[in-house]
Amino acid sequence: MGHGHGHGHGGGAAGAASASGRHVRTLWISLGVLLAFLVLEVVVGFATGSLALLSDAGHMFTDVLGVAMALAAITAARRSTASDSRTFGLYRTEVLAALANAVLLVGVAVWVIVEAVRRFGEPQEIPGVALMVTAAAGLLANLVVFALLRQGAKESINIRGAYLEVLADTIGSVGVLAAGAVMLAFGWWWADPVVAIGIGLWVLPRTWQLAKQAVRILVQAAPAHIDVAAVRRDLRAIEGVEDVHDVHVWTLTSGMEVGSVHLGVGAPCDPAWVLSEARAVLAEKHHMEHVTVQVEPPGSTTRCSELSW
Repeated sequence: MGHGHGHGHGGGAAGAASASGRHVRTLWISLGVLLAFLVLEVVVGFATGSLALLSDAGHMFTDVLGVAMALAAITAARRSTASDSRTFGLYRTEVLAALANAVLLVGVAVWVIVEAVRRFGEPQEIPGVALMVTAAAGLLANLVVFALLRQGAKESINIRGAYLEVLADTIGSVGVLAAGAVMLAFGWWWADPVVAIGIGLWVLPRTWQLAKQAVRILVQAAPAHIDVAAVRRDLRAIEGVEDVHDVHVWTLTSGMEVGSVHLGVGAPCDPAWVLSEARAVLAEKHHMEHVTVQVEPPGSTTRCSELSW
């Protein structure tokens, strides 16, 4: 048929999976610590009626989900293999979980803010000591998990996401501690709803970013860090290449970019050499190591044109 096909496999996707795999035990320990303190914060939050504590618990829930998604991604990579019914395996489950997480967080944040505003008209006494002790326990849990995940975050993008979630959560715990101290020292009941609103407003932008990234992946938009126009330009600059079309780049899951491209070449030209050069350009200049490249020699009866859809 006169077509040349090829793709390169680099360390990107596989490397991230194997790096994560080396830290599975650490992730399980971290998940256990976070779950224990999440339950503590929820129980004390409802018992005392503290919105600030419940808001912080909601944020710690995102930490639990972050670690759980990292574990889910590793498990999916290990157990799921490509098949005729799932040619890409189950990597998209991480993205679906992230989107579900974002929807849930929006609901929690909105409820906390609305309830906090209502509390200004109906003051409720909150035991500051119980609030501070529980928040301090939550902060301790975050610091423990922070230390556990620090090394893995340097090697794996999945673990890095969970690591950043835990790092950010310390802000919420510090806020709850501050609210407890203010109420204990001055009896200012409004410190609790004010901190609750602050935590809710701080969570919402992060939730929006999470949802936007998940939707971007699900609709198969080109990754934000890849300049598709530059990809076309660099491939067109390869000696012998006359036409670059059907360029598609998308993200399978976090840290796993894949793509495909068709190259029309002229004569005299060695399609195998063009294929090798194209793979080198994609890997070295654009860090795309899993791209299917189709080389269409001159005079090929099956030479295609750009798809209209």
